[in-house]
Amino acid sequence: MGFTQSVKRPIGMLYKSLSSQVKCRHAYSTSYGENLYTRFPKNNATVFPNYTNPINGFRIYLTRNYSSDLSSSEQTTLIKQLRERTSAPIKEVKLALVACNWDIEAAQKDLRKRGVVLASKKSFRTAAEGLLALAQDDKKAVVVELNCETDFVARNDIFQYLASSLAKSALLLEGSRHPSIATPVGPECLEDLKLSSDHPKLTGEKSVQIAITEVAAMMGENVKLGGGFVISAPSHGVLATYLHTSPQPGIGRIAGILSLEVEDKDAPLDAVQRVGSEIAMHVVAAKPLFLTKEDVSSDALDNEREILRSQAESTGKSQMAIDKMVEGRLRKYYEEVVLMEQKFVVDDSLNIKTLLNNLSKEVGSNVKIGYFLRVEVGEGLKRLQASSGTEALAQAA
Repeated sequence: MGFTQSVKRPIGMLYKSLSSQVKCRHAYSTSYGENLYTRFPKNNATVFPNYTNPINGFRIYLTRNYSSDLSSSEQTTLIKQLRERTSAPIKEVKLALVACNWDIEAAQKDLRKRGVVLASKKSFRTAAEGLLALAQDDKKAVVVELNCETDFVARNDIFQYLASSLAKSALLLEGSRHPSIATPVGPECLEDLKLSSDHPKLTGEKSVQIAITEVAAMMGENVKLGGGFVISAPSHGVLATYLHTSPQPGIGRIAGILSLEVEDKDAPLDAVQRVGSEIAMHVVAAKPLFLTKEDVSSDALDNEREILRSQAESTGKSQMAIDKMVEGRLRKYYEEVVLMEQKFVVDDSLNIKTLLNNLSKEVGSNVKIGYFLRVEVGEGLKRLQASSGTEALAQAA
């Protein structure tokens, strides 16, 4: 009797304390539930697995899953392997492995599932950094913007691979049939394109949207599309391109694209391509807004004339002198914003108009600029919004 009383009280207290799940910080768990204890009606006794004496009429199982079944070196190896597979943040990798009892396949699946959630939570954050990716074939060129939050992610090879693959897939899009037009493409037109990736951490065929979500989970940042442009090649001539701050071929932070049209179909194009590449670089550096003086809008011209006249009137000179000052400063304005009037950045003894005249003489045929396009990271989406996503751009600064 004394023995029964001496053990009955602690076992009762133990049962009461184990009626709810226990959580602790020592990398193991203890499980309890209704199916873990059973009353035997015949003898009102319970078999307690670790003891020989039936006590108190309950059968109690204590189930503990210890992560210590794996050594610390084995755990470190699994963390490293899963990190290499997914590029997910190391904290997320470890949490997934612990949650999946150190089953690396299950943990990888769990990371992919949670990655979608993590990426969606980050989608509201500002993504003003990123890269432009450019791809080109005989018929057209495509420039696409992929944004992230920091330049650190923009330097990541997975991010750069995604941007480059996106531009190549966008070549499947139809551009304008007019050879002197750049067609803006909104992000919604790119999201359903298929990517076939052979990158070790981004394998298989998937939609652009799914690939972006996966990369966002890997990078731990908001990654999003910024839209792009499809530029049709001229019927005879060249599409010349230049990428500034380019970590590898096909991607950069600023893109210049130029259409050069050659009148004579038999004229050689090597020199045209060379000069076109130089002018595309000039477009990136000089930031022209218009192709010719005739393209300057009347609103822009009236606004500039009003500013210049106000400045000239402050000098107190006669009206005739003021008129001359305004016209002289307007010529300077044209040299700043009109491509054909700008001094060539490679040789400032020439302007672009003179450069094209010299090129026409060299190839024996008239050569003219059909259009030009200058895009910088962070500007693409604004320009798409300005063009309402549907209106083609003949010239874009």
